[in-house]
Formats: sequence, structure tokens, C-alpha cells
Amino acid sequence: MIDQATIQQIIDAADIVDVVSDFVTLKRRGSNWVGLCPFHNDRNPSFYVSRARGICKCFSCGEGGSAINFIMKHEQLTYPEALRYLARKYHIEIQEKELTDEQRQQQSQRESMLMLNKWACQYFEQQLHETQEGEEIGMSYFRERGFNEATIREFHLGYSPSTRDQMYRAAIQQGYNRELLFSTGLCIEDDHGDGYDRFRGRVIFPIFNLSGQVIAFGGRTLRQGDKTAKYVNSPESIVYNKRDILYGIYQAKKEITHQDKCYIVEGYADVISMHQAGFKNVVASSGTALTDGHIRVIRRFTSNVTEMFDGDAAGVHAAMRGVDMLLSEGLNIKVLLLPDNHDPDSFVRSRNATEVKEFIDHNETDFISFKSHILLGDAQDDPIKRATAINEVVKSISLIPSEISRSVYVQQCSRLFGVGENVLFRAIKRQLASNHVRHNTPTPNQPPKSIVDSEKTIDDNSIVTTQELAIIRLIIKYGMCYMCNVQDANGNLRPVSVIEYLQGELSLDDIQFSHPLYAQIFDMAVNRLSDFYQDLDNFTHQIETQTQLNTQEEVAQFENKIANEGGMDSQAIIEALQHNQEQAKARVSAIVHDKVLQWRTQYLQHWFCSLPQDDIRQLACQLAADSWQLSKIHAQQATIVTERDRLADIVPQAIFGWKNALLTKRIDHLQQQLANASPQQQDSILQQLQQCLTIRSQLATYMGERVIMP
Repeated sequence: MIDQATIQQIIDAADIVDVVSDFVTLKRRGSNWVGLCPFHNDRNPSFYVSRARGICKCFSCGEGGSAINFIMKHEQLTYPEALRYLARKYHIEIQEKELTDEQRQQQSQRESMLMLNKWACQYFEQQLHETQEGEEIGMSYFRERGFNEATIREFHLGYSPSTRDQMYRAAIQQGYNRELLFSTGLCIEDDHGDGYDRFRGRVIFPIFNLSGQVIAFGGRTLRQGDKTAKYVNSPESIVYNKRDILYGIYQAKKEITHQDKCYIVEGYADVISMHQAGFKNVVASSGTALTDGHIRVIRRFTSNVTEMFDGDAAGVHAAMRGVDMLLSEGLNIKVLLLPDNHDPDSFVRSRNATEVKEFIDHNETDFISFKSHILLGDAQDDPIKRATAINEVVKSISLIPSEISRSVYVQQCSRLFGVGENVLFRAIKRQLASNHVRHNTPTPNQPPKSIVDSEKTIDDNSIVTTQELAIIRLIIKYGMCYMCNVQDANGNLRPVSVIEYLQGELSLDDIQFSHPLYAQIFDMAVNRLSDFYQDLDNFTHQIETQTQLNTQEEVAQFENKIANEGGMDSQAIIEALQHNQEQAKARVSAIVHDKVLQWRTQYLQHWFCSLPQDDIRQLACQLAADSWQLSKIHAQQATIVTERDRLADIVPQAIFGWKNALLTKRIDHLQQQLANASPQQQDSILQQLQQCLTIRSQLATYMGERVIMP
């Protein structure tokens, strides 16, 4: 695991403008940069990047975040993978945190397997391109399929020689141990304790994960009439789970995001041929039917999916099964059945790209039309078959999570089958109840629901949680900024930060966040204080040292200039040097003050926006971004009083709003109790109610007189 010091070093080094510029053309606009959003089809620049805050934000689609967040989204990487990406970019050496023996052994085995797979991929490529057998057998096959040299190189296609143990011997000679060769599935152990090649005599299709690492292989035999399996895949291992990996996803992920659409096909050759024909947003399941894991991977890139299948019975069956799985995950599904005797590979090779595109546009259909066409194909006027077909379509509609989408499909289904919408809605309601029972049946070791799935979510519109969110926003944006001076126990004034002020206020009145996510963020910010002050000392020392060195160089240059000019008496020279040194000290002080102030402002923003926890990071990025921009006239001519300049007013007002909301909630509760109370209980409730009303009326004045005692 990457240690926290290294993570902080990466966060500090990552320039958001520099990182985004690798993928987006940016233009300077005031203090920000702007460009076309890479996450949706943006025609007018709506993607803003703020170097001062270290975040980016699209004000059209809402995507954005820190440099780490941007790389995770754009490159579809995990949090650790994004950190390693930025570490490589900025030449930062990764320092790993001490692992347990079990973790170290597992990590070592995983890395060893990935290294071996990388070597094997290069070995297979070398055999294809540089040996006579590879050229005559492997390359001939690929050329017969119409694959050009660029495509073969892009997908790293290869060939495994037909000799029983040629690769096994080569790997042993390279220093790889036998057990590793067997655990990756590249080789199989024989009865004599030796090994032989799993993929011998086959063309090789390497399988990559999202970050481009080789995790498995698929091999196709070229022998005619052989009883061996046509395709052989690597067995599952700690680096390869075929239920979670889609073939071609590494090559297709950027285009899927760009097109906001994914085509699903069946085989390796289907993916490669369509990719070569210009349809690069294509993937295939790796030697298995479509799974929930595959769908989750696709959903990271797009919600729009088209299934492309052969028109035979097997293709229809696979399409029917895939439709319901995709619908249940909330994806928008279309189905395309190809003409008879064609799969995607042969279809795109028999037509040019324009013809393929026209065929797709005119023949892909929504799942209702597809299912009804298949199920009613031989129903004719048979009412039983017709009812069965309608029930099957109703089952599919009931799987759709969105109530609005279900309603739209019910209207379409009603028109198509001539059945009343109210009848269909009742059928869907019964099916939903059945789905709910099956979905909520307890299972052993069922994991608890995430806090973001609880009744109190970020979108809770209650008054209390709205006020809590306002406090959390101030913490994320300005938590470590000095807010005001307070009087300590000795009567001395000392500055306090926003988070320290909030900590004191909430502890004095014993107030806690009702939303679990907000409470977690507040606790994390408070616990970060000790690290912050240590980081602040280090940063201040670094800035002072660098600024003083630069200033000393300026002073030395001025002294040389005075000495070379001449014409001044000694007293004038001394006075000029003293004046220059005083100006230099003032500049050092001003520069250090401004940079430290900016660093304090960005500290929690950068930290929260770079955390691995998705719910916290996404909320932080959302709150850190401004939804408005100053006009050029105001930015250039007006004296701008920023929100940071007004923290001494804004923070107490936010606390007042929160306490007022809590009191209002308490008053409403007491009033409800009063309405149902017995005469004996009414006096007590009335006293509590009067007390709450008095406190609320005096709260504004009272808040202005409060001070924090350390």
C-alpha cells in the first residue's frame, strides 16, 4: 500500500492544469482555464480548471474533481492506480506502507504473475513476428481474417509454437519458477513433475485489464478436424476473474466514454474486426456469458449499450438473457441481430464502414420490439402465446430501476400489444413485489448497507441536513483558514481556524451532525489538525527559505549594479542598499503571507478531494467547486471581497442557521406532543416549548457574544 506521506507528495506535486492539459486543450480565462469537457459531447467550452483550488469542474454535466479524481474518471483507473499514474508523471518514488506477511505474500505473487504474463505476451509476439512457424501459421491466419499490421500490434496478438514445452523451457531459462507458470495457467504440470505449454500451436489473444496489464490469454487452434477445443482460455487466478473482465475494454474505454455508447459482441475476432473498421467502442465477454461483473464495468463508462448477436437460435438466446441483466442495472438497451450466416467479424469485413453504420442505425431496436418480435414470431392468433409474450415483456420492464423509464415503456408496450396501460401497471406492480421479495431474502454474511444508502442521503431536503451541509461546505473550502481571534484563559488573543471554532461551538452545546456522512467528514477534519500544523511548519519553512534565497540574489544584483554605476558617494550607496534590503524583506513577508494563505485555503480541499472513499471525495469535489464566475469587468475593476475574507461573519451565521433549524424541529415536535398530551402533561410540555421559543429569539445576539476557550 502507498503510504500517506507519498500520497501527500503526489497531491502536492500534481498541477491540475498540467494534468488536464494532457487530455484537454485549455485556454486561459481570467484566473481559470477552460476547455471542452471530455466527459460528454461538449460543443461550447464548459469545463473549468482552477489551479488555485486544484480542482476542475464541468458546469454542464457536473463532472470534475481533483487531479486524482480526473485521472480516475478519464482513464477509468482505481484510486491506487491513479496515484501511481501521477507518481510516474511527476517522477515520484512510491513508498509502500509496511504490509503484513500475508499481504506481502499475496502482493508479491500478484506482481510476479503480472510480470510473467507481460513476458509471455512479448514471447508470443516475438514468435509471431520473428519465427518461420509464426509467420507461416499464425500471421497467415490473422491476414486471412483481414487484420492489418497496426491492429495486430495494437492488440498484441501472438503465436505459441507447436512444440510441447518450448515456452515452458524458455520461461524456466528466464528464471521464472514452475509454480508460477502453473498458477497463471500458461503451463500445465504433467505426471512426471514437469510442465508443458497450455497454448501450444495456437494463435494468442492477450486479455488486458482496465489499466493495460496482461492478466490472461485466449488461444485458438488452427488445426482442422482436431478433437481439441477450438478456444482455450487461461484459468482464473488472483489476477484474472473472467466474470469481471471484458475483452477489448482497455482498447475501447476512451471511445466508449467519448461516444457514450458500448457495443457488446461475442468473440475476440468480432472485437478486433469492428475496431479495425472504425468502431472502437466494442467489447466482448471473456469466454463466458454476460455477467453482473461485466455490466458493472460497462456502467463505469456509459449507460447506453447495444448488443450485437448472430441471428441464429444461440445468438437470440444470449441476447434475451443479456437484455434482462442490463435492464436491471439501469442501462439503456438496444439489440441488433445480424443477417443469417453472419457474425460481427464477417459482417464488417463484407461491408465498408458507412454501410455498417447505416445498418446499425436502421436495425438496432429497443428491447420491447426485440422481445415481442421473437416471442410473437410464431404466436399468430394464439392467445396463450400472446399472453406469455406480454408477461415476458412485463417482467423485463419491471427490472428497470427508474419509475419514469418504466412508465415510458409501458406506454409503448400498450400501443404495441393493444393492452390498457392500467392493466400493464398492475402486472408490473405484482412483478415488482415478487422481485422485492426475492431481492430482500436474507443471505448468510450479507454485508451491511452503506451509509450513503441510508434514509439520510446527501439529497435530503430537510432543513436540518441542509444547514449541516452548509457547515460541511465551509469546512471543506476554508476549514484550516484563520477565521478570527479569540480570548484564551489567560486573557490573551490568539487566532483560530474555522474547524477549531466549529469544534468549540459544537462541543459547548453538545451538537452533533445527524447525517452520518457529514459527521464522518467533520471528525476527519478535526483529526487532521495535528498533521496540518506539522505540514504548515514544513511548508512555511520551505517557502521562506526559497523566497529568501531568491531575494538575496536580487539584493546581490542590486549591489553589483550600484557598484558598477558609480557617481554616488558612500553615504548615498549605504542608504540605497538599506532601502533595497528593507523592500526585499517586505516582499519576502508579503510573498510568504500570500502563499501560506493560499496553501491553508487549499489544504482540506485537496485532501478531501483526493481521498479513496468515493462518497466523501465526490461530495468534497462538488462542494469545492463554484457554480459561478466573475465577469471580466468585475475581476479587473472592482474591489472583490471574497467569501474567505468574510469568514468571521459567515461561519457564525451558518452555525446560527443550524441551531435555529434544530430548535425549530424541537418546537414542532413539542407542538405535536402538546396536541395529544393529557392535561397533566401539558404544563411540562408548555414550559419546554416556551424555553425553546425564548432561546430561539435570543440566539442571534447570544451567538455574537460567544468566545472559544482552548
